[in-house]
Amino acid sequence: MHSSKDEIEGDEELAASSGSGVSRGRRYSPVVAHDNDRAVLEMSSIDPRSSSSTQDHKKVKVNIQQDVDSEGSIPNHSVNGPQRESKLELFGFDSLVNILGLKSMTGDQIQAPPSPRDGGNVSITLERPRPTAVKSGTLMGVFVPCLQNIMGIIYYIRFSWIVGMAGIGESLLLVAFCGSCTFLTTISLSAIATNGAMKGGGPYYLIGRALGPEVGVSIGLCFFLGNAVAGAMYVLGAVETFLDAVPAAGILRETVTKVNGTNIAEPITRPSLHDLQIYGIVVTILLCFIVFGGVKMINRVAPAFLVPVLLSLMCIFTGILLARHDRPAVGITGLSVKSFKENWGPAYQRTSNAGIPDPNGKIYWSFNALVGLFFPAVTGIMAGSNRSASLKDTQRSIPVGTLAATLTTSGLYLVSVLIFGSVATRDKLLTDRLLTATIAWPFPAIVYVGIILSTLGAALQSLTGAPRLLAAIANDDILPVLNYFKVVDGSEPHAATFFTAFLCIGCVVIGNLDLISPTITMFYLLCYAGVNLSCFLLDLLDAPSWRPRWKFHHWSISLVGALLCVVIMFLISWSFTVVSLSLASLIYYYVSIKGKAGDWGDGFKSAYFQLALRSLRSLGASQVHPKNWYPIPLIFCRPWGKLPENVPCHPKLADFANCMKKKGRGMSIFISIIDGDYHERAEDAKAACKQLSTYIDYKNCEGVAEIVVAPNMSEGFRGIVQTMGLGNLKPNIIVMRYPEIWRRENLTEIPATFVGIINDCVVANKAVVIVKGLDEWPNEYQRQYGTIDLYWIVRDGGLMLLLSQLLLTKDSFEGCKIQVFCIAEEDSDAEGLKADVKKFLYDLRMQAEVIVISMKSWEGQGEQQESIEAFSAAQRRIASYLAEMKERAERDKTPLMADGKPVVVNEQQVEKFLYTTLKLNSTILKYSRMAAVVFVSLPPPPANHPAFFYMEYMDLLVENVPRLLIVRGYRRDVVTLFT
Repeated sequence: MHSSKDEIEGDEELAASSGSGVSRGRRYSPVVAHDNDRAVLEMSSIDPRSSSSTQDHKKVKVNIQQDVDSEGSIPNHSVNGPQRESKLELFGFDSLVNILGLKSMTGDQIQAPPSPRDGGNVSITLERPRPTAVKSGTLMGVFVPCLQNIMGIIYYIRFSWIVGMAGIGESLLLVAFCGSCTFLTTISLSAIATNGAMKGGGPYYLIGRALGPEVGVSIGLCFFLGNAVAGAMYVLGAVETFLDAVPAAGILRETVTKVNGTNIAEPITRPSLHDLQIYGIVVTILLCFIVFGGVKMINRVAPAFLVPVLLSLMCIFTGILLARHDRPAVGITGLSVKSFKENWGPAYQRTSNAGIPDPNGKIYWSFNALVGLFFPAVTGIMAGSNRSASLKDTQRSIPVGTLAATLTTSGLYLVSVLIFGSVATRDKLLTDRLLTATIAWPFPAIVYVGIILSTLGAALQSLTGAPRLLAAIANDDILPVLNYFKVVDGSEPHAATFFTAFLCIGCVVIGNLDLISPTITMFYLLCYAGVNLSCFLLDLLDAPSWRPRWKFHHWSISLVGALLCVVIMFLISWSFTVVSLSLASLIYYYVSIKGKAGDWGDGFKSAYFQLALRSLRSLGASQVHPKNWYPIPLIFCRPWGKLPENVPCHPKLADFANCMKKKGRGMSIFISIIDGDYHERAEDAKAACKQLSTYIDYKNCEGVAEIVVAPNMSEGFRGIVQTMGLGNLKPNIIVMRYPEIWRRENLTEIPATFVGIINDCVVANKAVVIVKGLDEWPNEYQRQYGTIDLYWIVRDGGLMLLLSQLLLTKDSFEGCKIQVFCIAEEDSDAEGLKADVKKFLYDLRMQAEVIVISMKSWEGQGEQQESIEAFSAAQRRIASYLAEMKERAERDKTPLMADGKPVVVNEQQVEKFLYTTLKLNSTILKYSRMAAVVFVSLPPPPANHPAFFYMEYMDLLVENVPRLLIVRGYRRDVVTLFT
């Protein structure tokens, strides 16, 4: 093939001018080898923004430069590598060798290659490889961020005070108690994080995908609040440390608190609350400006915050070793066994708001209160999971880095308890808020700088992570109210940052660190409990997709971790616990009401599936006791005639299906049959099923939709009635509309189909309910008055009685009364039958009036004029049809044939059947002309009678009855006399 160079170059310019649209909106045909020295790739250009009727298919040719060998031939190269003859051609073009197929498994938004059966071209994107972002390893990506977040303000300015208040013994218990909670949570986090690829959102992403969008959003928003409030705590800690180190920087006067009950004579000073508020607001605004600079700026300054932390720790421990010898101070004993013994037991007492011992103080400290104060010092284990997008190997880095940081800090805390308890007297521990700076070597300024920079770094991390967490929740499009915080991938969440700054400043205005700390504790514990519950549920269900690389986990460990979180919450403050759980519950309720549905394959869906399987197995295949019997109707949506294309089901069928269930509980199966070949109509069936499901939800009917493709309706129904359902959850009632249109529309195939369906139901032991007058069936807002009349002719297991009682539970029929009409063959049987039926209804707890009609009274009963006219017309039609059958049999020299099979016609029996339906129709018109609805037993199709004859019997039975339910039970009872 030879193409002009100008044409190709012109097409290249056209392709280049189209920009990125070429690589995203087009489908490419595979590259094939040609005899010339150029390879031409033809692209079928489709503008995704154009409508289907105006799509402009352009042919664009792109010149691809390839190396030419010495003989002038082209090496056979494709886009992804050398093109060779495929040995997997049998499997089509979608083999796993195609990297696009593998990318689709990871959740990347890539248009899947069309199947060759669809007639489309295989999609191949040609573009230069994008430069990959720098990925972090375990040390800098997980361990260091976790260490920075865990080692915060509490350790520097509260830990020595906690040791003095609780004593060494209970301080060790406190550290072990809180540390075990985060340790168990880390194990659960490691298991979930190694069960697949992670996206943005950190713990919200993990919890939401495990427990569902409602739980994920509720806990995620609480975790966001916890991070925002934690930012305020870190800011206040940094400001308080700065004002303690530089008292002259205070704008307002310092508050002086006298020490009561201690041996230290000098007064204890505390920065003014207003100074904390003013400096805190300014620092928060400055940090927000840094956050607006983006992640790159934050990552550049983040390592600088780690060095002061390590340096300050070295200075603190060096000062402890040299405390007594280098610079002895009041209350500093150095490492002393005497101090260790004196500080072993607790000394819980009242203090002022500043934590200074005061017998008249407002706050009484106990172990429970110290848990709430200390727990933020062990949080921060989610810092690594929050950065999952920037890790080289999330499934290795998160468990190793997080667990290493947790064990390192817990070990540091345990050692610090022993050292702080041995280095100073209890009075010094309780009154010197910055004991770490006092004992630091060579001078306290290093610790002050380290505290300020470390806390500001932690605040910066909180102000960086919280907006991204809120943006991740908003991007999932679950809550419409969060749409303002949505961001495009790769963009900075400016709106979420503004909102986070507003919350942080509000907490800074409070100005009291000890009041903020319990609030953070509740939100963090709620998040940790969610992570543990997620792992517990996934581990307990053990779905096939649950295959975490982290093997050191068990559902019992996660359960203990979750219970420990809840116990800690109540130990700290039951009032704060109730408030936090109420807030999470309100968010959960709001999301379930206002949120958009999202199917993330969460654990609850797996739990429902497992519960359904166990329930199905426990039901077994044996018959259900009448006390536990529920109607499971199989509803024929479009059996006779045609509805408009946009109406997948008769509107009143869904209303009638709801009438068959008590308080709407129960399952309905809506079925529709599409005539044709399955291979040709499979896509039509999927579209119809989706449309029918949407319609069922719109009608607020609990049910499922099923579409079956079959050669004809009879074959389709026969397959449905045999296979639909599982065990005892198979449909037990077939509901369909009476084919009133068959004579009017001259649909001669309906009688045979109708009779075949009824016979199939009899063989399959299914009950049948046929609705006549469906167009007039009332909806839930149309009140009905009068009676519900039951013409109980044959034993049906009580189905007719039960359906009438279910109707009374609906608002539209609750004002009606039930009348039961029984047919007695002899007058002498009437009184006994009436007494028996009354006693039977009394034992069934059913209120109904019983009326017995004897067949002898039919003889003297005058028929209704309209019934006589219908009877005469039916006789004429049957006689005409029979004459045609006989004429055809004589002509073809065959026996009488109808519906493709031989029949035996007993004209006297046909006349008897017509007369019976005439009398029954006259009786219904006489007693039930004004009834709200009439029930009557369905006569089975007589053997060897043409289907046309049976339709004549049925037409005569239902003539002029506006709303009729024709019911046939099956070989079992659905009601019981016994409790």
